[in-house]
Amino acid sequence: QVQVVESGGGLVQPGGSLRLSCAASGGTFSRYYMGWFRQAPGKEREFVAGINRYGDSTSYADSVKGRFTISRDNAKNTVYLQMNSLKPEDTAVYYCAAATYFPTAHSDYNYWGQGTQVTVSS
Repeated sequence: QVQVVESGGGLVQPGGSLRLSCAASGGTFSRYYMGWFRQAPGKEREFVAGINRYGDSTSYADSVKGRFTISRDNAKNTVYLQMNSLKPEDTAVYYCAAATYFPTAHSDYNYWGQGTQVTVSS
């Protein structure tokens, strides 16, 4: 089974950018659909972005569309989330997750990382 570890979180000013990385190990990375989720204090975890096995199909939450970009490098077993034009409401713990089959719900993601904190504040 695959393990995933997120990195790249931190403190950034509104309007700034961050790139999150998620490194996978223990499985054949290219077999997994990958997704990014986030959870803000007092709120439920929400979907941010997803990408298919080959990296040629992506989906985004409306709240991040046009600002965030998900991508993957199967040769490096890594998925990325480029976040631009960050807003204070983007503050959350960001999680990377892997799904064995095409995911249609959060519960379809089998494997989860521990999360990385992103704080957007001046």
